Amino acid sequence: MKELDLLKKDWKKNADSFQQISEKEIYKMIHKKSSSIVKWIFIISVLEVLFWTVSNYFSNVDDALRKMNHPEIILFMEILLYFNYAVILVFIYFFYKNYKTITTTVSTKTLMSSILKTRKTVQYYVWYNLGMLVVSSILSFFIGYVYNPDMAFIREKLALNGKAMLFSVGVLLLLTIVLFGTFWCIYRLLYGRLLRRLYSNYKELKKIDF
Repeated sequence: MKELDLLKKDWKKNADSFQQISEKEIYKMIHKKSSSIVKWIFIISVLEVLFWTVSNYFSNVDDALRKMNHPEIILFMEILLYFNYAVILVFIYFFYKNYKTITTTVSTKTLMSSILKTRKTVQYYVWYNLGMLVVSSILSFFIGYVYNPDMAFIREKLALNGKAMLFSVGVLLLLTIVLFGTFWCIYRLLYGRLLRRLYSNYKELKKIDF
């Protein structure tokens, strides 16, 4: 009986050691996966900025603004553009900072905190971009309607017809909603999947009891 008791105690000790090794392996795997996910979030955000920069370079927005002959509008749009780039660069810096923190951390609690912080940062980034998209769309419609000389004839027609004016406003609102929905789906496809995987890692870490 004493020998059996000794075997049971020895088995329990070995079982505990196997559990600790397993948990450490799980932590390493989650750590590696989380680091990879945040790295991709950083890469996608940089590629997104490059895409919009190249798109703006080949667009004819500047020519359209100069055609209106309102330097104050050009100045305002340039300030808005630089402000937008500054905010996005700040977000990218936070993405990179979160990536470095997750890559170098050795603490489970720190890793869990960094995962939650990264998710919030990405969510703020997406909602900022969607909000800026709506603001830019409304401003573009307004500036084009009020200041574009090619719109003079349409302005006169709409001023004489209230129903046509309401219909035009409704169409513009619908276009804005469609544009918002389209980009929301794109962001959900790009970042949503990564965030779900990241949160799944967070839930797995909660099960580990170091």
